[in-house]
This record gives sequence, C-alpha cells and structure tokens, in this order.
Amino acid sequence: MSWKLIVVGGLVFFAVTFIVGLATGPLIHNGVLKDDYKAHASFWRPELQQDPPDMAALMPRWITGGIISSLIIAGIYGWVRPAFGGAPWMKGFKYGAVLSILAATLCLGYSGVFNLPDNIWTWWAAEGFLYNLPAGAALGWVGGKLAP
Repeated sequence: MSWKLIVVGGLVFFAVTFIVGLATGPLIHNGVLKDDYKAHASFWRPELQQDPPDMAALMPRWITGGIISSLIIAGIYGWVRPAFGGAPWMKGFKYGAVLSILAATLCLGYSGVFNLPDNIWTWWAAEGFLYNLPAGAALGWVGGKLAP
C-alpha cells in the first residue's frame, strides 16, 4: 500500500471531480434538473431550499466528504489496479469506468426506495461518468508517477 498514492492520488482525484463539478453543477443541477429539484424540495437540505441556496454553508461538508471519499477511492485503486491493463492513465480510466458503473447501479437501486423522478436518477448516474472517468485517469497517471 502506497501512502503517496492514497494521499496525493486522492487529492488529485478530488481536485478533478471538484473542477468537473464546477461545470456540471450549473448545467445539470441548476439547469436540467432545476424544476425536478423544486418539485421535490422536501428531499433536500434546508440550505438548498433557500432563495438563493446557501451553498457556502454546505461547502465544508461537501469538501470534507469529498476528500475523505477520494482518499478511500485512491486506496482501493492501489489495491485493484493490477487487475487493469494499459498505461497508468488507462488503468485509472478503467477504474473510473468501474466506479461509474457501480454508482449507476446504486442510483438504480435507490430509485426503488426514494420517490424521486427517473430524470434525477438518470442524470445523477450520467454525471458519475463525467466525474469518475477523468478523475480516474488522473489518479492512474499520478499512481504511475508516485507508486509504479
């Protein structure tokens, strides 16, 4: 187990997802899904129900959760990356694809529990690919440099 891979790779994974989120947030969450979110307001945190939403109040939670999750994702990658072939970035990209498929299956499962429209679940699943493919490739590239 490489602590460099976990820490640096995890932070790189987080940074890429954060940057992608800056693009997908306005397009998907404040655009395509805006009406669906309003119609199901009881599901969201009070900070998100304000007008305008108090994103700053949730940033500490989102950043902390994102970093912890990214460190765990990088640690798991270090364990499973021998199962993927190709250049380091391609191994990471393939890992990102696996993460995306798992996230989509979780959306599918939770859609049978939470009464949210299929449109939300579909876009959340699609967004997983937008996050995880480039972040996985970046993680793989860093892993190839720091922990070959």
